[in-house]
Amino acid sequence: MALPPDACSLIVKYVTDSRSTLVSLCTVSKLFQVAVERALYNTLHLKDYDVTVSACAVLARTPRVANLVIALSVYAQEEDSDEDEQSESYEPAELPNDYWNALAGALRSTTRLRFLNLFFSSGGQTDKAWILGGCTFQLRTFHCDLVWDVHLQSFLATQARLSDLYLADFQSLTITPPISTSAFLPKLTVLECTFSEAAVALVPDRPVCRIKTCFTHSKPEEKRTELQIIAAALRQSKRRLRALDIADSEYNVDFSLELLSHLTSNQSLCQELRYIGTLVLPVGGQQRLEFYGYLMRLPQLRCIEVDVSDWDPPPTHAAALRALTHELRLYCPTVTTVSYVYQFDRHLVRLDGHLAVYDEDGLTDTLWREI
Repeated sequence: MALPPDACSLIVKYVTDSRSTLVSLCTVSKLFQVAVERALYNTLHLKDYDVTVSACAVLARTPRVANLVIALSVYAQEEDSDEDEQSESYEPAELPNDYWNALAGALRSTTRLRFLNLFFSSGGQTDKAWILGGCTFQLRTFHCDLVWDVHLQSFLATQARLSDLYLADFQSLTITPPISTSAFLPKLTVLECTFSEAAVALVPDRPVCRIKTCFTHSKPEEKRTELQIIAAALRQSKRRLRALDIADSEYNVDFSLELLSHLTSNQSLCQELRYIGTLVLPVGGQQRLEFYGYLMRLPQLRCIEVDVSDWDPPPTHAAALRALTHELRLYCPTVTTVSYVYQFDRHLVRLDGHLAVYDEDGLTDTLWREI
């Protein structure tokens, strides 16, 4: 007597971590094969060149299998490459046309794809957005390391359900459809981009409420103007801002205070803000009080990332971090998480009631998405 499909799916669920067991189950019966294929192909991570080309060929010629793929991540090279290869002098080899053609064929076949990550930040060719041509899937999440060009813009214009977008590149192109129209990415709520120009172009008239970007300029006057342009774009979002993470090439106290002053002067920007970073925590008592005064205008603030690289001695000991957190909590009782940046290291402190707990293993990269 054959097992019912639900039983097969339940058995497969318990052995998902063992690929060899899944392959063996696939030969037991047709019902097991269906359940196993769904588990094997639901999420794919393609790193090695040969594996990527082979897998893409299977997807391109087997629509039944391609329809099972919901999440796909493609890497330019393996993450565990030798350290020598990761040095500054290392130049990754250009991927041949066969690789890109195979990937394009696979993308056209995966019609039910919802999550797509194209990781090519290690270098090499990134002007390959043409591989997205002819794709019919509707993404929810898209991480794109490709160069922004007419192909990428045309593809994004078809993504009516995309809500979470990462862009490594951006440029304003005067093509149809224009990105200025609200019909372009109408569901976008989370935006991460390495150029503030992308935020300025994509935030207005869309429900964007979580943003991670960085200042393009480094001179104070130019950066001040850039801040005003960014703030003006944020005010045009269809939703209240909940998280703002702005990186800078050089952090200083005066500009952090100016940034806070600008944001807190407008209720549409600060009323629902729950995460803000990265700001310089002043050493001097008077400036620190001014800093806390601005934070008191953020009634929903839950998490803040502050830079303490100018402090001497550095407050990186757990006791010092807890003391600073309790001081900040006096002025911002709603804060539950503080990330401290010293040089390139991050230290996370979480508040559990009245107790500040130093979290050695805490991850800070995604706080702006989660808080």
